[in-house]
Amino acid sequence: MKKSESIKNLALSFHKAQSEMSGAKKGADNPFFKSKYANLEEVIHCVKKPFADNGLSFMQFPITHEDRAGVETIIMHESGEWMSSEFMLKCSKLDPQGMASAITYARRYGLQAAAGIPSEDDDGQAASTPAKAKAAAPKKPTASEGIAIALSADPEAKWFEIMAPTKNEPYAGSTLGDIVVQKDVAFLEKMNRFIEKHAAQYPLAVKRLEMAISEAGK
Repeated sequence: MKKSESIKNLALSFHKAQSEMSGAKKGADNPFFKSKYANLEEVIHCVKKPFADNGLSFMQFPITHEDRAGVETIIMHESGEWMSSEFMLKCSKLDPQGMASAITYARRYGLQAAAGIPSEDDDGQAASTPAKAKAAAPKKPTASEGIAIALSADPEAKWFEIMAPTKNEPYAGSTLGDIVVQKDVAFLEKMNRFIEKHAAQYPLAVKRLEMAISEAGK
């Protein structure tokens, strides 16, 4: 993160703006996965008025480096104070379509992260709901079984997190939909082979990956 020499006024206004922001509603439809997500327009809607009412504004500029593309998000205060952060993703293809997909994704998540906006039904809300009864700790699944279970339950779950401790995982914390957007067919095929040993027990996971491979290849 980079910032101006002082962010005293910015920090005060940012605190007030955040108290006025609501969570980003997952109102956009993803017909392929029959799920919803908070699109860029919704994230901007959450930010725009609270920012304007407190002397804040933002800008986002496309940036690239080798095989990565993304944005630099700059939050500014009317006093001239500012802070910025970069967010880049590896492009599945080094062509305009691949770079545009990475930049669009980075704009949404870069602004959402910088402004501290959660999705209304994100993992934080689920974690804040107390359990009715403490259940016995289940047996920890293998990485391949864990991915199969997550895919069977919810294709929009951040199921690649199960792959840490894989080093330099390009899609750690991503959803299946994110990988389809990146059109990384080779990676999806690799995952399909990774979980095929669980095909009989979790056929829905295999089916969803096969559908994702088909969609990403279009």
